[in-house]
Amino acid sequence: MPQNSKKIHPIDGKKPAKGIYVLPNLFTSAGLFAGFYAIMQARLGHFEAACLAIYVAMVMDIIDGRLARLTNTMSEFGSEYDSLSDMVSFGVAPAMVVYEFALSGLGKVGSLVAFIYIACAALRLARFNVQKLDDKKYFIGLPSPGAAAMVASVIWVCVDYGIVPDAVAVALAVIVALVAFSMVSNIHYRSFKDVDFRDKMPFIGLIVLVLLIAIIYLDPPFAFLVIGTIYLASGSLLYGIATYRKFRAHKQDTHQGAD
Repeated sequence: MPQNSKKIHPIDGKKPAKGIYVLPNLFTSAGLFAGFYAIMQARLGHFEAACLAIYVAMVMDIIDGRLARLTNTMSEFGSEYDSLSDMVSFGVAPAMVVYEFALSGLGKVGSLVAFIYIACAALRLARFNVQKLDDKKYFIGLPSPGAAAMVASVIWVCVDYGIVPDAVAVALAVIVALVAFSMVSNIHYRSFKDVDFRDKMPFIGLIVLVLLIAIIYLDPPFAFLVIGTIYLASGSLLYGIATYRKFRAHKQDTHQGAD
């Protein structure tokens, strides 16, 4: 989500130094490398390192976008490069990691599930690039970084708790397929782009944040899995509530028209 040499600095009205146009792309490249590293570690059987690399790619993806917007250095090139990097880090890498971890034991079915995930990630990114959304508060479909984090969290929990891959291969296949189809669904998920961390936080909010950090510290893989599950379920829950309200409103309008 990087740069544009035609932009001027938002504060002093001057064009930023040339190096600043490279900076967001450096973080994008770091995320791309993290995705590549995850694949390599998975092939070596180092699945915990592979999962951590996917999380590093997520952090790099957040930083490059924020940095590009902060410095007003966004461009079409940066956007395309970011999408290609995301395809590797959040599309190919999670699919390859979960395939090497457990899906390979399912034969052709495992290969098909891994391909479905990659295809859905590609479709999700392509749709995101062409969509013009008025409401920036929500994503349509589960964002690919969130999907990758969900897959990585499940694998990390299995490794951390010593769960045998063959014992959960079928369950993992179902989870991966569910996450994949969530990416191409019409379900809305909060983007949190409207959250301004410079705003004041109520005291109770600070307490919740401290507790959350403590829980993550005590058991990172399980904590991330719970957070990912809540985020995944939140979209479906809000979608179900919105659908029910539309149904009730349509039913009331029908009754009033009949009267």
